[in-house]
Amino acid sequence: MDYFGQQAILSILSHAFFIGITFYALQAVMLDKIVKKNHVFQVQILYILLSVAIGVTVSNFFLTLSTYSRQLLYLFQ
Repeated sequence: MDYFGQQAILSILSHAFFIGITFYALQAVMLDKIVKKNHVFQVQILYILLSVAIGVTVSNFFLTLSTYSRQLLYLFQ
């Protein structure tokens, strides 16, 4: 049971970290010039949703990679 608790904490922290990194990186993209004028709130929501979508995807990639690397030990036993 301890393993599942540790895995849950690691997943939450990983998701939060990569969402934050993605949000920071998306600040460099000027979506304001693509979207209609006076739609600032919609652009902010778009930034948040893109950050969550990209961040969780990248986090899942690294978590899966970590899981697979731990399972490689069973190949050599």
